[in-house]
Amino acid sequence: MNASQGSQVAVGLNQDKGLKDYLTSFLDPYEKDLKLRGLTKSSQIDILGCLRRYLIWAAERGMDPRNAKRDDLLTYLGDLRARQLKQCSLVNNFSSLSGWFAFLTEQEEIVQNPVPAIQKRYLNAYKDETRQRQMISVEDAAKMVRATIDSRDRAILLLLFKTGIRRGEIATLDLDNVNLEKQYLILKPTGKRSNRMVFFDDEAARALARWIKASEKRLRKKGEKALFMNNHGKRLSGGGINTVVREAAIRVGLHEHESDRLEDKFTPHCCRHWLVTHLLRAGMPRDQVKWIRGDVMHEAIDLYNHIDPEDVKRNYLACIPKFGV
Repeated sequence: MNASQGSQVAVGLNQDKGLKDYLTSFLDPYEKDLKLRGLTKSSQIDILGCLRRYLIWAAERGMDPRNAKRDDLLTYLGDLRARQLKQCSLVNNFSSLSGWFAFLTEQEEIVQNPVPAIQKRYLNAYKDETRQRQMISVEDAAKMVRATIDSRDRAILLLLFKTGIRRGEIATLDLDNVNLEKQYLILKPTGKRSNRMVFFDDEAARALARWIKASEKRLRKKGEKALFMNNHGKRLSGGGINTVVREAAIRVGLHEHESDRLEDKFTPHCCRHWLVTHLLRAGMPRDQVKWIRGDVMHEAIDLYNHIDPEDVKRNYLACIPKFGV
């Protein structure tokens, strides 16, 4: 799209068909790329939502969104700040933009991705804050679980704490991904994970068994395969899992919703940090913790270090903190 086409879009933004065609021309190819890369549905929605916001902003100014210069991106950042978006939202928007510009670079539609330089100078401070995610004690984690009565929500919390899986990974779990007898999950393949098997302990197994039994009586009437469902019997979304964790943390005073400080919030990703920290503190070998996390082994020597899942399971069960539930 050239400058004159951008102007035409700007004039026709109030015409639904013109706007729809304009957005589709950019969003559809990138959505196909995201799917091929194995990103979860919730991640795709978040990324495309950020990109859509930028595309509309560019069209309103009659500019080709692919040809954004440094000053254009700084103006866009200023406009987002003027809308009083939180810092985490600014970071997410520009991270999504960077991914799209990288895609355009690979497609040889542009020569260079202009976003990383903006991120480094104007958004890098927030990246340092990501190392300050709230870290809670075993006792506080146990309080969150005990204060959660609903069988579904308690099972979700225990799985997050005991496996360290991401919210997208737990949202995509089906019943047949769970082996209660041998106490492991098989996760859906994603671009972020090298290992798809994760273990859980007796406490998580009991909570899962209670939820599965309860869901069969109340909700699982239309053959829904999802492990976790909402009150309408449909698959629980990543946003729904966020809500479960946030409300559990609020109940025991571990989440300040109005705060802008990351360390004042408790999210599903905090459970991942919690698990890794406490397994390492309990003496679990670092390479086995990396295996549980699903990390790609980058060091050359890792290629020769073949992990035995049974060894991992034994060490995991010996090191995983107990909540007494």
